[in-house]
Amino acid sequence: MNGTSGPVVVSAHLYPIKSCAGTVVDALAADALGPVPDRRFMLVDRDGVFLSQRELPKLARIEPEVRADSLRVRASGTNDTLDVPLAPEGERTVVRLWRDLVEVVCVSEEADGWFSECLGFPCRLVYLPEGSVRPVDPDYARPGDRVTLADGFPFLAVGEASLTELNSRLEEPLPMDRFRPNLVLGGTEAFEEDGWKRVRIGELEFRVVKPCSRCVITTVDQSTGEKTGREPLATLATFRDSPAGVLFGQNLIHSGPGAVRVGDAVEVL
Repeated sequence: MNGTSGPVVVSAHLYPIKSCAGTVVDALAADALGPVPDRRFMLVDRDGVFLSQRELPKLARIEPEVRADSLRVRASGTNDTLDVPLAPEGERTVVRLWRDLVEVVCVSEEADGWFSECLGFPCRLVYLPEGSVRPVDPDYARPGDRVTLADGFPFLAVGEASLTELNSRLEEPLPMDRFRPNLVLGGTEAFEEDGWKRVRIGELEFRVVKPCSRCVITTVDQSTGEKTGREPLATLATFRDSPAGVLFGQNLIHSGPGAVRVGDAVEVL
């Protein structure tokens, strides 16, 4: 740690395949789109529509591991693995992610077969290549802001104290992985991050652009891939409801390439 008494990064997380398991890392290296290789891969159905834990909670049990030059994927609880290049090249197609039509690379027939067998229905693994441009929502973006296959923004940050406050209201406390952040911040008051507009962390400067409205993925136990009921959404709705939804965490847009490391101080600008 850096020895400061203010806000600090206490953990960092990557989600290489959208809606699959996350992985804990010591640092996040960002390019123009966001953390690398965060949400550069995605599963789509036979119609080219993205798949997520909203409909398929068992995606949480697919565990990607970033290696030197490949992504190794494991089905949790088995020895069944798949290796794919970190930057695959292949046939291009267009898929749907929410309202966006995105040009992607089809990874391989082998990958499609592996995931189809794992999930029990036909699907494809696709990759967002360097030249495919997906703009950030123009209501929050500046010209040139881009994003990966994340729902909408390059980074998500959550304060540890915010989770502590939520857990104080729950019968059973929940782990941070329910909220799938990239950056977990210590040394703050509960929901202090709501008041921030700009921050500097490590080599990066961020605009704090929008609270994150939470969906049913927060009700999925990330260790079992099973839905657990109405929490934490039911309790969050009692004190974090808004016209934009139930809010928890903040979406960030970074200024450009650079790195953020665990232990970096958070300077509120």
